[in-house]
Amino acid sequence: MPITTVGTYAPPAEKLGNEVPIPIGLSREDPPGVWGRALTRPRRRTTIERMEVRIVATPEQEAFIREGIASGRFATAEDAAREALHLWEERQRRRTELLIELDAAEASFARGESRRVGPESITEFIAGVKRRGRTRLNSPR
Repeated sequence: MPITTVGTYAPPAEKLGNEVPIPIGLSREDPPGVWGRALTRPRRRTTIERMEVRIVATPEQEAFIREGIASGRFATAEDAAREALHLWEERQRRRTELLIELDAAEASFARGESRRVGPESITEFIAGVKRRGRTRLNSPR
């Protein structure tokens, strides 16, 4: 019989409301490309105070959860589900940060603040790093 978890999930306050939150340090006046493709189009959301969630695990997931409980990692299946949600949130946060960095890199490229990379340029770059490192090591402190 599959493990069924029934619990409550209350989204953090900054995730409630009608639009996706804007990353810290940016505002709606910033060009949309600056704050990540995933965040460029506000999406309508329904405000949720608390939500009851029912999860039916696959047999493999059930075995994994039972193993986690038996090892003492989790006290209940609900704890395992909360951990999974927490990891999902972290992954989404990292993804958003990566998209923001990618947009910044693309904007930098569009402004001409980039250089072509190829086998010769990488060899030249490595030689420069070595040269600067040797200079630092040989200079009096």
